[in-house]
Amino acid sequence: MSELKLKKDYRVASCCAPSPPDDIIGYYSHGNVIKIHRRDCGHVKELDPERLISVRWDDAIDDKSEFRPESDYGELQDTDFEVLRHHERYGIDYSLVVARKLNISKQEAFDRHRKLTDMRLIERVDATMVQYRKGIVDNKWIKHRNHTYYRLTDKGRKYLAHFLKNS
Repeated sequence: MSELKLKKDYRVASCCAPSPPDDIIGYYSHGNVIKIHRRDCGHVKELDPERLISVRWDDAIDDKSEFRPESDYGELQDTDFEVLRHHERYGIDYSLVVARKLNISKQEAFDRHRKLTDMRLIERVDATMVQYRKGIVDNKWIKHRNHTYYRLTDKGRKYLAHFLKNS
């Protein structure tokens, strides 16, 4: 599949030429390159089993260059991206801290979290225990009490990366 764009350290094995959605396996080759073989490739049986690793196409395909945000991207404002950046930097957090850190009103932080949740750029954390904001206190866990905690979703990470790349 010539259009397949792989991450830097991955190569498609020429012996079996796998392509999605083939069931695949990886082999650590020379130069720390992972060669992707079809799992049923005859050459795999001849390879050193200690250098075989489990891989998925999601691990190998470089999809960053092809990302295009959905039409809802145009609804986002600079403050929305500041909230996303806050969650990328500090991880799980709640509206009152975001308001204080970004110097916005509590109501604006609540509204931004609601908007970003509706857009599926952040999500509520339903766990009863959450890890404390990274970079503040290492390895500390707190009980999820009266606050609603949020974290960045994969879509949120992609939107933020797209914004930072293009701003």
